[in-house]
Amino acid sequence: MHKLNASTLHQLDTAVAVPSYDRSKVGVGIAHFGVGGFHRAHQAMYLDRLMNDGKALDWGICGVGVMPADQRMKTVMDAQNGLYTLVVKHPDGRYEPRVIGSIVEYLYAPDDVEAVLEKMASPEIRIVSLTITEGGYNFHHVSGEFNFDNADVKHDLAEGAAPKTSFGLVTEALARRKARGITPFTVMSCDNIQGNGDVAKATFTAYARRKSAELGEWIAEHVKFPNSMVDRITPVTTDADRDEVRQRFGIDDAWPVVCEPFTQWVLEDHFNEGRPAFEDVGVQIVDEVMPYELMKLRLLNASHQALTYFGYLAGYRYAHDVCQDPLFVDFLLGYMVEEGSPTLSPLPGVDLDLYRKTLIERFANPQIRDTLARLCAESSDRIPKWLVPVIRHQLAHNGEIKRSAAVVASWARYDEGVDEQGEPIEIVDRLKDQLHAIAQNNRRHPLAFIENRELFGDLVEQPRFVAAYTWALDSLHRVGARATLEALR
Repeated sequence: MHKLNASTLHQLDTAVAVPSYDRSKVGVGIAHFGVGGFHRAHQAMYLDRLMNDGKALDWGICGVGVMPADQRMKTVMDAQNGLYTLVVKHPDGRYEPRVIGSIVEYLYAPDDVEAVLEKMASPEIRIVSLTITEGGYNFHHVSGEFNFDNADVKHDLAEGAAPKTSFGLVTEALARRKARGITPFTVMSCDNIQGNGDVAKATFTAYARRKSAELGEWIAEHVKFPNSMVDRITPVTTDADRDEVRQRFGIDDAWPVVCEPFTQWVLEDHFNEGRPAFEDVGVQIVDEVMPYELMKLRLLNASHQALTYFGYLAGYRYAHDVCQDPLFVDFLLGYMVEEGSPTLSPLPGVDLDLYRKTLIERFANPQIRDTLARLCAESSDRIPKWLVPVIRHQLAHNGEIKRSAAVVASWARYDEGVDEQGEPIEIVDRLKDQLHAIAQNNRRHPLAFIENRELFGDLVEQPRFVAAYTWALDSLHRVGARATLEALR
């Protein structure tokens, strides 16, 4: 058994691939906010591939932690010299382990704000990348306006305040680069938001303009924000995963990452100070990401929402179990074919039938053990961005909406806080108290949940949606999830 760190790499089992490059020669070129499982299974993995090919050795990653929970990642990354084990789990039971070495530094902003600012202000940093979750962009779900009422944002905007937020940190670093005559870095969002680069530009420049009108205009004119589409199912690391890495591979890794074999990254070629040669390791570099992005958000991400609440209410706890049940598979395919796919732009060279089939196969991978609890989390950041646009498009074009409306109803039923077996549901959402309180009125006042205009806008005024939603909610209460899905066939 070996504790994972730089000194033990040469002692690991030969079945475990390790970095072939000299990590002492890797320079930092990217500062990344939000070093979690997905980032380490995706962007950091692609860079590690490049480095193993002898490329991009000046593009190492400096992780940046902002949230209190990031302190634990700082502790682990320091102890393991930035190394971690990525385990790809194939559906046939084969495990493919690799130690990833592309993260070479980690800074926790609350411990030393100045160190983070000076790191980003230095010329070596040419990209600041983000996986800060859908909710991290701090904008209103309906209006799209930046939320200046956020307490941490108010703090950062105060004169002389040491920044706490990604907005405050990035803006101050750019201000220093401007003052020093250093070309601004590119801000590269890798979050599951439609037009993630455009959203990043809108939110960061809105903050910057409030801080300084001149600086905000300079950022809007000179900083590039490429759009991207990212995809890889990466469950939350569990103690069972840690134990498995110890037992199978003899590695004592405090925070390994497990993921599926499939991975995709579509990225606009829109950078200030260059970029790694991502295309050499399978990244699709394109002029326009939007068609690919919509395909992923409205088929994969929205389909996750379609399976998760119904599945949880019916007693399932893992995505693969749901997707081995023909009733749920029929529902998912029905949503994808009849409701999600009609909202997509043309996709030259993409076989949508094959893509939809592949999604079901990915969801059904028993090795991943992706929990429904993870997929149910933070719904108030997900449903408005992934599913509500599908409903609006279909209403505008007289398209089918019965399954999408049923998904919203299943979320409302889930947020009542108890499943069909009478077991309590732990709601994980930034609005959990508000949503749970509203959902308690579902039986007495069936429109209560969708009257929340912060999440649904004017959908409560759309008769066709209201009819489909109230039918599904009533059915869930009367006969349960399975019988409701049977009726939707």
